[in-house]
Amino acid sequence: MSNYDKYEAVIGLEVHAQLLTQSKLFCGDSAAFGAAPNTHISEITLAYPGTLPKLNKEAATLAIRLGLACNCRIERKNYFARKNYFYPDLPKGYQVSQHTTPICVGGHVGIQTATGERNIILNRIHIEEDAGKSIHDADENYTCVDYNRAGVPLVEIVTEPDMHNADEAYAYITELRKLVRYLDVCDGNMEEGSLRCDANVSIRLKGEKNLGIKVEVKNLNSIRNVKKAIEYEIKRMIDIVESGGTIIQQTRSFDAATDTTFAMRDKEEANDYRYFADPDLPPFIITEAEINSIRNAMPALPNALKEKYKTQYGLTEYDASVITDDKETITYYEAIIKECNHYKAAANWLLGPVKSYCNDKGITAAAFPLSAKALASLIQLVEDGQCSFSVASSRLLQAMLETGKTDALAVATTLNLLQNSDGDAIAAWVDEVINNMPDKVAEYRKGKKGLIGLFMGEVKKISKGKADPKMTTQLLTEKLNEKN
Repeated sequence: MSNYDKYEAVIGLEVHAQLLTQSKLFCGDSAAFGAAPNTHISEITLAYPGTLPKLNKEAATLAIRLGLACNCRIERKNYFARKNYFYPDLPKGYQVSQHTTPICVGGHVGIQTATGERNIILNRIHIEEDAGKSIHDADENYTCVDYNRAGVPLVEIVTEPDMHNADEAYAYITELRKLVRYLDVCDGNMEEGSLRCDANVSIRLKGEKNLGIKVEVKNLNSIRNVKKAIEYEIKRMIDIVESGGTIIQQTRSFDAATDTTFAMRDKEEANDYRYFADPDLPPFIITEAEINSIRNAMPALPNALKEKYKTQYGLTEYDASVITDDKETITYYEAIIKECNHYKAAANWLLGPVKSYCNDKGITAAAFPLSAKALASLIQLVEDGQCSFSVASSRLLQAMLETGKTDALAVATTLNLLQNSDGDAIAAWVDEVINNMPDKVAEYRKGKKGLIGLFMGEVKKISKGKADPKMTTQLLTEKLNEKN
């Protein structure tokens, strides 16, 4: 039986994110996903003799945007290198990447796990082109190749060996995926391969400073698979060492059906790639003015908004976390609070009735049919005491969604849903309830104060939800506490 507690795992992640550009990294061919094989290609994608690549400026802009969000240093003088490791699905036979001068250096991504908050330290973010796709089961005699993806722009986000368990890796990928989506750098769709992760895993005795022999698990295409692959590798390597064996540095793949990994090949070293500056691509210089322009155009980041929502708007940790979990929800919430300053009420509506409706319809907040201004008018109606939350969320919201009308007050008036704040009318309803329930009144006066909810419910019933709850509570309390 292996003694797992005496070992520490050391984990570094390499995440490839496809940049949200319309065209490829070095030519005008479409970078869109899902087209028929070999339709998004040209002479440059196919590396015909005499063709010359040209850098897609938007790819560099997106990489800088991500680097600024991750607190990286932006490299001013950049160039591309050829990575001479054979790619059967790249027509050139090599990949164009950055090596000596990654566009973003250092930085970090903040995560939160059960043990608290910490920063995962980055080594670099660099730009490179994607390879095509080899298809082995379309023809029994041949491997088919689809070059549509060849040349699509990627950034590779490389961490330092700074994580020590699968939970930290899971939190890091979750946070990074949220960030690239929020910044419109990448759609984060792991199922389509636009976000892929390679995990470098090693183990060492606790207290040891030197790194152990690492294994790289390639092309993990879901956050769950990242976690499962790392958990399996840590256990596998500890079992090898504890049984007297030796860990082999190798590249492995993950089998999602069994949650296990298997060997693909022995791991190459960096010098096996024989990098040298690409002679067809001139160096590109990033100016301070360009960096400032990109920085000034960036939205407030989710973590900064989360802190603002908690400290300035009084939201709970949970509410602030859920709202800042995706860009669509942030955008809708920000639009609501521009129309009304009931920050907590807006959060309650967004995470309650609105979220419930969106979940039922399978849509995001961006597709919610009611505008932020219309929802704000509904919130204002409730906060002004003109309509109860119960009636507003169950009847008035539904009516506005069905009719497309956006003035909550007008709709509530038409449907006769406005609360009655007439003291005489409410007093009459309260008297009627008290007179109809003498036994319960007696129990209340003997100390069973929880019955106030029963009386409130009865007043709500006979008033058809129109009695102002605050005034009703006040009148009920006064009358029930009257001495006989």
